[in-house]
Amino acid sequence: MRQPRLASVIERRLLVNYRVAPDAAARLLPRPLRPQLVHGHAVAGICLLRLGRVRPAWAPQAFGLRSENAAHRIAVEWDGPDGVETGVYIPRRDSASRVNTWAGGRLFPGEHGRADFRVHETPGRIRVALATRDGDTRVDVTVEPTTELHGSELFGDLAEASGFFRDGAKGLSATTAGGHLDGIELRTDAWRVEAGRIRSVRSSFFEDPHRFPPGSATPDCVLIMHDVPADWRPLPVMPLRRGTRPVG
Repeated sequence: MRQPRLASVIERRLLVNYRVAPDAAARLLPRPLRPQLVHGHAVAGICLLRLGRVRPAWAPQAFGLRSENAAHRIAVEWDGPDGVETGVYIPRRDSASRVNTWAGGRLFPGEHGRADFRVHETPGRIRVALATRDGDTRVDVTVEPTTELHGSELFGDLAEASGFFRDGAKGLSATTAGGHLDGIELRTDAWRVEAGRIRSVRSSFFEDPHRFPPGSATPDCVLIMHDVPADWRPLPVMPLRRGTRPVG
């Protein structure tokens, strides 16, 4: 079945980024993916995303849906037909929306688990917390908008960070079938990000010592997006090489 292109507005997006030891990141990746390194570090993180007006691209905005969503991500690269390609590997997606949970992997790429979200936003502070219904994953993040990116060991300034994530707009998601990755690409003509400061972050995914031995995953920086119109375009599935599987 042909999957539709989706239109939406990114009402709020937090990209909470970690510096990760390359070997720790590589253990979580199915072949043919490998970690994309920045200054010797792998880059991983949590995308906390509120989407509005989500609908097939041909449908009027009045039919759009709104949802809170989360994706745990690792920046990756792989060898494509025209050279090295970049994007993110997503071992886990979660949503507060029953529609996303049912339709993800069926009507559009990306299987979703179900999660409960708590969100509190003011002009000077944003807090997003979630707990997945299966009890596997908990996240609690508080950030503050700032005028410049400070303290990052991954990126020298906001422009460098913005370019990195804009270039890595292809998302490859783990599937329960295990033989392939779902693919979807974010496209927008209005890309813009703001700098932020992490005030606190807890993530059972990154604090799991079986995935990340102590000291191998360190919070680095956060980027913030608001009110960006965006399309989501299905990509061809990526077959996994024999004898490998995604690690959650």
